Amino acid sequence: MKRINVVGTSGSGKSTFSRDLARAIGVRHIEMDAIYWQADWRGLDDDSFAEQLNRQLQEASWVLDGNYTRTIELKWSLADTVVWLDYSFGRTFLQVVLRSVRRALSSAEIWPGTGNTETLYRSFFSRDSVILWMLTNYHSNRKKYLGMMSSPRFSHINFIRIKRPSEAVEMIQKMQAEPN
Repeated sequence: MKRINVVGTSGSGKSTFSRDLARAIGVRHIEMDAIYWQADWRGLDDDSFAEQLNRQLQEASWVLDGNYTRTIELKWSLADTVVWLDYSFGRTFLQVVLRSVRRALSSAEIWPGTGNTETLYRSFFSRDSVILWMLTNYHSNRKKYLGMMSSPRFSHINFIRIKRPSEAVEMIQKMQAEPN
């Protein structure tokens, strides 16, 4: 495993797991949200996003976290492994709510240089709420990734489906123990 894409529904813990995995195997962690989100919560247009992402993916090894279905052709043409954090609805919902509250209360900038912070209003009462996004996309994301795992189109990719946090910990520990 040299080029790994970690995917999962919003709030599943992709960034935390990806950072830990990258550290364990001694490669760079690339966060797709940090590339996509610009100041004032403006997203990059598709062409600019693909161009910047492609530049980041030219290294020999990396752990990439993020879904962004529109980038699958690019990232999965280079990835050898996809780790899918497929936790239960209840666990994922709890994680996204707790993360949103923690971020709102801390007012910490999420991605350096963007000024983007979470607020309680944005988290709970906005159409741009990541909690709302999780609620409306959880089941369709599961269906999408189940289909992709069995698609001949992606037969070159090693899919790893993690259903419990203990499996995520075990994977990281196993990777730490293996020589790079």
